[in-house]
Amino acid sequence: MCAVIAVQMYSLRDYTKTSSDFLESLKKIRQIGYQAVQLSAIGAMDGASPQVSAVEAKKYMDDLGISCSATHRSWDALSGNTEAEIEFHLTLGCNYAAIGGLPGRYESEGEQGYRQFLEDSAPVISRLKESGIRFGYHNHSHEFRRIGQGKSTLYDILINAQVDFMLELDTYWAVHAGVNPVRILQQIPGRAPVIHLKDKEVIQKDGPVMAPVGEGNMDWDSILPACKNAGVEVYAVEQDICRRDAFDCMKSSYTFLSAKDL
Repeated sequence: MCAVIAVQMYSLRDYTKTSSDFLESLKKIRQIGYQAVQLSAIGAMDGASPQVSAVEAKKYMDDLGISCSATHRSWDALSGNTEAEIEFHLTLGCNYAAIGGLPGRYESEGEQGYRQFLEDSAPVISRLKESGIRFGYHNHSHEFRRIGQGKSTLYDILINAQVDFMLELDTYWAVHAGVNPVRILQQIPGRAPVIHLKDKEVIQKDGPVMAPVGEGNMDWDSILPACKNAGVEVYAVEQDICRRDAFDCMKSSYTFLSAKDL
């Protein structure tokens, strides 16, 4: 199966607050060349009475030749309204649901909280799997805090979790934490179907900032082959902060990645 380059729509959150803006944004990224998205922070799809339903979003994407490769959903929704979340994903034709980080009530408990989350999430992950939906966890940098003796980190707890606990590794945040993402990928073959990519650029006055993939100093000649060896299926471009036009940033990342052997 060929890998897919997707836009993590959180990158374009300021341009998806209304139904018309959401559709226009999808058109723009399709014109760039992207054929997939990760649906996240879509204002037009939020709230009790969203402007755009899952059915309507699927039609938008189908008409443009775009697929939904993944989502970011809240843990409260996934755990408290599991059946509704399953229906949401099946309507979108999406088989991957991730959360953007550990819920605060677990994070505040440190190591014990991480272990408790693994225990509490197991039945939810099992139910999602029964419906053909994989569950993923997206990291930032704080998961790489050391615990106990030696160099073990909180993230190691997640690495050692059940194999159905997927790891949506954000390579930027790993590098930001001083961790080599290649080493992580070597430890989780088959457990990183979706990965997040952005670059780390040094600006003279501001120091390191987020940048389009290929415009910074991250070692893509090592990272991308490691992704491929780990079985990555979706390379999702997620640039939280864009220092110029966000669509131009998405274009730059796509141009760089599409020239690589993914």
